[in-house]
Amino acid sequence: MPPQLHQSPLRVLNPLLRFSPPSSPDTPKHQRESKITMPNFTVRKLIPLLIFVLSSLSVLRLLRISLKSSSSASGSLSSTTFRSSFSQQISANASYSALTENELKLLSDTVTSRSPCNVLVFGLAPQYLTLSSINTRGITVILEDEQSKTKAEVNPNNTRIYSLKYHQMEVKNAYKLLRHARANPACAAPNMYKLHQGSSECKLKLKDLPQEVYNTKWDVIVVDGPRGDDLEAPGRMGSIYTAAVLARQGSSNSTTDVFVHDVQRTVEKWLSWEFLCQENQVSAKGNFWKFRIKVDQMHLGSAHQKQP
Repeated sequence: MPPQLHQSPLRVLNPLLRFSPPSSPDTPKHQRESKITMPNFTVRKLIPLLIFVLSSLSVLRLLRISLKSSSSASGSLSSTTFRSSFSQQISANASYSALTENELKLLSDTVTSRSPCNVLVFGLAPQYLTLSSINTRGITVILEDEQSKTKAEVNPNNTRIYSLKYHQMEVKNAYKLLRHARANPACAAPNMYKLHQGSSECKLKLKDLPQEVYNTKWDVIVVDGPRGDDLEAPGRMGSIYTAAVLARQGSSNSTTDVFVHDVQRTVEKWLSWEFLCQENQVSAKGNFWKFRIKVDQMHLGSAHQKQP
């Protein structure tokens, strides 16, 4: 007889997950199931965000372009930079500036070391009249364009002053004249005979210079005239160019010391580098540069190589 099984009631296990019935308004808050709700994005809400992102990208792109442009422009001087530099700096130093004590000492020491010598000065100033006392046995010639300052005369200490006119040499034409010089072989390697006869095709040549200027080998040349303090002023392009031509004339292996004043101005600075050559600069005091030019240097600076 099989054993009798004692049946016991089965235990009901609680489920691991309980599904609560939908909550009713009467159900307490802590008994309600929490619901995950997704944000309700609409097209109207997305438009401002999209505009912000696009604006940020545009700003970043502009910054990148400006940085790239500034880095490429710093490597070389473009024609636009050169012209704008003229207009910004020409009127920055409008008043006449006499030589400072250190600048005058640089000139005086040079004349003293070379005395007796031949000195040519573009621009009359009282300071330059004192050179005759240093260069007593030499010759000092001063060229001045303002009739109110001087008339042609002879000084007992061999200092002669001549009047000179500058034709179509206004500062406003400086950039055009520089382009002309760079493109014209007659400006890069000038012939003194053609300059003397007035047959040179270079527009930077000065006309009607005194005969003495052509016939003398100059040991020291100073460019401090004419005025170059505004766009309508005569400008020193012709003076610097002529000084460069005269300095390269004479016997072989001889040298000429050329001084240029007011080099803080764009025209004086760049024309000096162009025709006197930056590698020939041997000294400087303040706004007064000194170049030493050798006769065997046939070409004027970089005028025959560069193109604006």
